Amino acid sequence: MNTNIINGKNVEHPLMKQEIDWRKNILKVWTFRKLILKICSIGAVAGIFMVLGIPEEYTASTLVAHESTRRRSSLGTDGLATMMNVSSSTTTQNAIYPPLYPAIINSTPFLIGLFDVKVREQKDTTTISLVQYMKEHQKSPWWSAVTSAPSRLIAWGISLFNEKPKEERSFRKINLFRLTREEAGMAGAIASRITTEIDAKKRTITLFVTMQDPLVAATVADSVRVHLQEYVTEYRTSKARRVLKYNEKLYKEALAEYYAAQEKYTRYADANQKLAMQSSRAKLEKLQNEMNLASLVYNQMGHQLQLAKAKVEEITPVYTIIRPATVPLAPSKPRKMVILAGCIFLAVAGSIGWILFARDFIENFLRGLRRKRKASGNEYNQNAIR
Repeated sequence: MNTNIINGKNVEHPLMKQEIDWRKNILKVWTFRKLILKICSIGAVAGIFMVLGIPEEYTASTLVAHESTRRRSSLGTDGLATMMNVSSSTTTQNAIYPPLYPAIINSTPFLIGLFDVKVREQKDTTTISLVQYMKEHQKSPWWSAVTSAPSRLIAWGISLFNEKPKEERSFRKINLFRLTREEAGMAGAIASRITTEIDAKKRTITLFVTMQDPLVAATVADSVRVHLQEYVTEYRTSKARRVLKYNEKLYKEALAEYYAAQEKYTRYADANQKLAMQSSRAKLEKLQNEMNLASLVYNQMGHQLQLAKAKVEEITPVYTIIRPATVPLAPSKPRKMVILAGCIFLAVAGSIGWILFARDFIENFLRGLRRKRKASGNEYNQNAIR
């Protein structure tokens, strides 16, 4: 039983009282069911307007498998590594590992490099840059025009005093060290459209790009992949390419010295062909030795040049495109049913909260104010009579 007898009186158990309160609340909600239905209808209409006001967005993705950072050293590269004073161990040093890829993509130089990517909308044949697309072809929710009106008005007033000629701004070269507010905002807007997922076990990276046009989303996703591969390749091979360039210089110098020594030897040999003097033979032998030495250096430089080229090829990262970027067929945003259900849920929760709590609280508060006013009025009248 839910009652206890204390001093001959029945006392309700707290659980019984709580049960009765729940019943009262349910009955109260049921009494105002028509009000709840009306508020739910208003919430559903508001959700529909919200869904219709949010522009659709499409997400394109590409899946890439990156190479392992451990590789076998190729034949003959140990000698080249010794010459270059670098290590030829199985672990590639100074490598950019996949966990750093998101930081690379969100870096300012990488984002600035995407400004000039050429894109085209699906329903248009005009090709424009990504910056121009982000500036001129982005739709906003209808309510953003109202919420952003004060800030736009302030920005317009400031621009009247800080206006620069359009020609000067259009031909301005981007300074990575000192970006303008517009350039920094554009870089941030592009970064917000790109997301990455790294799978360390499968050694894969997935790039996601969300845009309001499906063709633009696929184009930018593929461009981000290409730029990322070029960035990593540039970093990984920069040291080896510097060595290769230096070996090409030495090779050209050795070749020029060999040709010069050969020409010098042949000219002297032809000019002193009939002479049998000891001095002539000694000088001819000296020139021949110089030519042979130049030939030896030339051959060694040629061998080192081939090793340097092989080293560049060896450390150049190789990526396998598992899933290329394709034009998405269905929008990924907004989630219409989620937004509509959320609006209806908030309407139901708000109406029930009003019925159970806020309504009684406000009525009691107003009733208390009226009592205080009435009491103060009676006291004033009594004082006046006295």
